Amino acid sequence: MKNRALTLAPSEAEAIERAKQGDAEAFALLYGLHKRRVYSLCLRMTANSAKAEDLTQEAFLQLFRKIGTFRGESAFSTWLHRLAVNVVLMQLRKKSLPGVPLEETLESEEKTPKKELGAQDPVLSGAIDRLWLQRAVDALPPGYRRIFVLHDVEGYEHNEIAAMVGCSIGNSKSQLHKARMKLRESLKTSRAEKAATKHWGEMKYELCGV
Repeated sequence: MKNRALTLAPSEAEAIERAKQGDAEAFALLYGLHKRRVYSLCLRMTANSAKAEDLTQEAFLQLFRKIGTFRGESAFSTWLHRLAVNVVLMQLRKKSLPGVPLEETLESEEKTPKKELGAQDPVLSGAIDRLWLQRAVDALPPGYRRIFVLHDVEGYEHNEIAAMVGCSIGNSKSQLHKARMKLRESLKTSRAEKAATKHWGEMKYELCGV
């Protein structure tokens, strides 16, 4: 009975070893365990559900081909996460999607107060409505959104992002800074619109009550 239970429900480590041997059921188990997280990553980086679905499938296709190279030097989820990020970045480069050039200079920032690029932004660190924030992130230019998601959402360091994206550390910091500035402006506008809508609703209520 114990051996049967093991066969029916292998642990992740067992499933990985079986998948390396071509066990389709083990691979299906890994797919079920990690699909949601991989899809969420793809969606955050592309802001397009159809593309995110396609990239999720491509990521797991790459996993099927490369799982034999997993050596267990890091957590499997971390290894798969990096594989998925590389799949998304490769696809974005292949499609030549419009975005902010990686070598964009900092000339526009000379008009803004100087601050440490890549430093924690207290304005964005507060309690912000998740829906407004997600909309604002989705509206960022692809290049800015990519860096913002990798750094502020996924937790990669600038040197890691530079290696993955193919830019300098300085450009990674620059794009993160600009992404945060755009987010601040978008969220400020969203709050103003929200306040205006609330104010108009109160005015209508008062007028109707007259």
